[in-house]
Amino acid sequence: MPLLMEMWENLVMGIKALVVHKLRTFLTTLGIIIGVMTIIVIFTVINGLDKAMMSEISSLGSNVLFVQKYPWFAGMDWFKYRNRPKIDLKEVRAIEEKATLVEAVSYENSTRTVARYRDETVKNVRIIGTNEQYPQTANVDLAVGRFLIPSDVRHRTYVAIIGWDVAENLYNGMDPINRRINLRGYNFRVIGVARKKGKLFGQNLDVRVYIPFGTFQKIFGSRRSLTIRVKIKDPKYMAAAKDQLRWILRLARHVPPMKEDNFAINQQDMITRVYRNLTTGLYLLALGVAAISLIVGGIGIMNIMLVSVTERTREIGIRKAIGAKRRDILFQFLVESLLVSFLGGIFGMLLGFLIGILIRSTTPLPATISIWAILLGVGFTSTVGIFFGIYPAYKAAKLSPIEALRHE
Repeated sequence: MPLLMEMWENLVMGIKALVVHKLRTFLTTLGIIIGVMTIIVIFTVINGLDKAMMSEISSLGSNVLFVQKYPWFAGMDWFKYRNRPKIDLKEVRAIEEKATLVEAVSYENSTRTVARYRDETVKNVRIIGTNEQYPQTANVDLAVGRFLIPSDVRHRTYVAIIGWDVAENLYNGMDPINRRINLRGYNFRVIGVARKKGKLFGQNLDVRVYIPFGTFQKIFGSRRSLTIRVKIKDPKYMAAAKDQLRWILRLARHVPPMKEDNFAINQQDMITRVYRNLTTGLYLLALGVAAISLIVGGIGIMNIMLVSVTERTREIGIRKAIGAKRRDILFQFLVESLLVSFLGGIFGMLLGFLIGILIRSTTPLPATISIWAILLGVGFTSTVGIFFGIYPAYKAAKLSPIEALRHE
């Protein structure tokens, strides 16, 4: 109980000292406010980015491998890969015949063109030529109608499945099933409408039209390299399936044993790794900016506390003369320093929360307040308050009561 009473008295004295010098207290805490606010805002934004990005990446499928001519992150090596032979149907057939860990295999080519129905047009529509297994490998769900069936692909029929936005913009509320859609001068019969998907990496997934692969080649040409999507039976077989695919593709493409692969097997976790590296850098940058602000704020606290010790030297002398011990004086000024720092931390958190709410309400980013940001904010402010308050508190505690009482 005596300890609690002592702590309470020190807290009350600290609050009174801060209230007497309101402007000085505010200016002292400004560095702490900016530092903590920076931590909260950056962590809030990155959390929102994490949610948005992970949602987009997951739509690629965690158990889907992409066989392509180029790796996703070729960078400056693009010229090295451009002379590779294109991916063709022979690789598809080899995978279908020899892969044992595969659940579904789809292949695709794509281009962009204008879609028309009567007087309505939709520009920049992505036309995807594919097969009947595409929905399984690309997470395409239908709102109405059906997708392609093997006979559509085999007989190169003129049927189409359209994206949600294409249906809305071309048919103005009419049921599009069995109506015509014109692509590059060819009429297709609409057999299905894909469920609304939104965007992936800035691309609108609802401005698409899916047609049989052979029909695509007939209209748009067959010189493009394919993308093959391979859905694995179980995510736990991903590594084994990737090795098996590599072996099958090397055989199909006649790659000699000592030569490197002339194809790429891409997967979702490649994007995840790159993204994690990027956000790690952002976290470190945020912590660096916050640390500088907090150090500046801490130096400000130390400076003001030293001024406070000088101003209250006579008060310290009186307290010591009536029995206050060194630890009492030390504890009093340490509590005051902690209080200044904690006050800055509270205001910084409130500002950070308000900015986070503003970001969430004015942007499509699902910004969320992180518990780690709050803990870091509290931890930083407490550390700054104690670290930069120790020296002024120690200086006050070691003052001689006689010299302190003589001080004017």
